Amino acid sequence: MQQAVFTELCNMLDPGKPSFTPKKGKPSVVMFVGLQGSGKTTTCTKYAYCHQRKGFKPALVCADTFRAGAFDQLKQNATKAKIPFYGSYMESDPVKIAVEGVERFKKENCDLIIVDTSGRHKQEAALFEEMRQVSEATKPDLVIFVMDSSIGQAAFDQAQAFKQSASVGAVIITKMDGHAKGGGALSAVAATKSPVIFIGTGEHIDEFEVFDVKPFVSRLLGMGDWSGFMDKIHEVVPTDQQPELLQKLSEGSFTLRLMYEQFQNILKMGPIGQVFSMLPGFSAELMPKGHEKESQAKIKRYMTMMDSMTDAELDSTNPKLMTESRIIRIARGSGRPVRDVMDMLEEYKRLAKIWGKMKGLKIPKKGEMSALSRNMNVQHMSKVLPPQMLKQIGGMGGLQSLMKQMGSKEMSGMFGGMGGDR
Repeated sequence: MQQAVFTELCNMLDPGKPSFTPKKGKPSVVMFVGLQGSGKTTTCTKYAYCHQRKGFKPALVCADTFRAGAFDQLKQNATKAKIPFYGSYMESDPVKIAVEGVERFKKENCDLIIVDTSGRHKQEAALFEEMRQVSEATKPDLVIFVMDSSIGQAAFDQAQAFKQSASVGAVIITKMDGHAKGGGALSAVAATKSPVIFIGTGEHIDEFEVFDVKPFVSRLLGMGDWSGFMDKIHEVVPTDQQPELLQKLSEGSFTLRLMYEQFQNILKMGPIGQVFSMLPGFSAELMPKGHEKESQAKIKRYMTMMDSMTDAELDSTNPKLMTESRIIRIARGSGRPVRDVMDMLEEYKRLAKIWGKMKGLKIPKKGEMSALSRNMNVQHMSKVLPPQMLKQIGGMGGLQSLMKQMGSKEMSGMFGGMGGDR
């Protein structure tokens, strides 16, 4: 039954058609639309930066003349990411700014021109009209709807209003750094019939992941493949190390030494991508699909650099300890460029953040793993399931009996500190 719910949600998040994908060397115009406060301007820069790292030549155009400070924010973000930008403090016509910006960057041979529009509410007819005009004037190849993950079931109406005014072709979900959020994504996909392409997982420019439906649904249902992951830990981690590791897991404290030990264990775990795919958040960055060999090589490089660290550096949880002189010493000692050491420390910070979210996890003994795979709390499930699906199950009553069959009571006690919205 759990698998049926999981599969149904995965299917709901697949509109059956891929979104437009920009191509290097060929100018593409991408227009961003969304509600005020959804993180749209920040997301424009993340999207540009993500493509810049893939070899694109992106540029940003600020056509948001409605919100005070919008151009300043875009300018600041673009400057930091070294991305060319266009906007105006004097011109109040967003259509004129958008057209001028797009024309200018096409002449400069930019192959990804991103137009940021004013954030708006469903009820604001004048702003929707403005969005329509910007779309008609710039003729974007793709319109991306940016949605705050915490919006919940109101997402359907909001997304539908945008779809009616501009031909939304893709969705990006922001503020996915909390635990088990994003039920509105199902509604947004249903309303726009467009796929989710990225999720924003934090405020920083690189906290941006390609959307992967299965880990997302796992996180949405509060599942994660903990059972498989814990089974692997019991299988691979030496028995004498298990209690200490599980204790550290529940404390949420993560050191470089712990990262080193886990890398050692992970290299033993067989198909490495399979292990990482069990933990939402791990797989997309460290273990991209089809690049498992490169990922293994990267892990080995990281371990070589950590071999040049002192015990104090490996056991510290204070990132400020890693001063410039220490980083240079580690680079020299391991024969790697300073940039590689910086990358390894960034990876450590990212994994530490994920590890921190496991704080409070009550670890079951071996043999109690099957219960873990039934981590579905009734209240939480009723919040994240789309209304029509909840109705099909038979409402709250039907969901409760379904949970009972799945042994959910056992689960809610075990995962008391983790389930539900925060």
